[in-house]
Amino acid sequence: MTINGSFITVVSGLPRSGTSMMMRMIAAGGIPQLTDGVRAADEDNPLGYAEFEAVKRTKDDASWLEQAPGKVVKLVHVLLKDLPDTYPYRVVMMHRDLDEVLASQGKMLERSGKPGGALPPETLKKIYTGQMQGVAAWLASKPNFSVLDVKYNDVLANPATEAGRVAAFLGLEGKAAEIAAAVEPSLYRNRK
Repeated sequence: MTINGSFITVVSGLPRSGTSMMMRMIAAGGIPQLTDGVRAADEDNPLGYAEFEAVKRTKDDASWLEQAPGKVVKLVHVLLKDLPDTYPYRVVMMHRDLDEVLASQGKMLERSGKPGGALPPETLKKIYTGQMQGVAAWLASKPNFSVLDVKYNDVLANPATEAGRVAAFLGLEGKAAEIAAAVEPSLYRNRK
């Protein structure tokens, strides 16, 4: 097995949709993470967030991408459109039930002492649905992006099958067992 160092692996989705879990899974399969450790593990994400602060400034400064080929990096869904066309990307797009996403976001805000959004849950669900549909349509129009859609709940229900899909998509043949072993079902706490 050889990891194709020419493409950039991206894990994306809504906040609290399982992106940190997928980052761990892909790293277990042998693709190194591009992270900076700025956001430390906490009660909401005890195994860490696997984030890279520079991605937030991609629209103004995409120079961090020079170190990204052959690695996996996490970007929230709305930042995907900031990625330049100069690289090929393989995106693992995480999906989770929106009621669970909102419950998880609410608990995280409560624990951090931050006020929640002023928008009602139904409005937020419409916004998130529209954003995800818009990103999916944009990705479909980009020839340098390949996308694998993964449902958070499917990973928890059948890690071996979903790990096999991820391994095949990323060219990690023979690594599905390691990818599946990185799933930690005990962290599934905000259920519908």
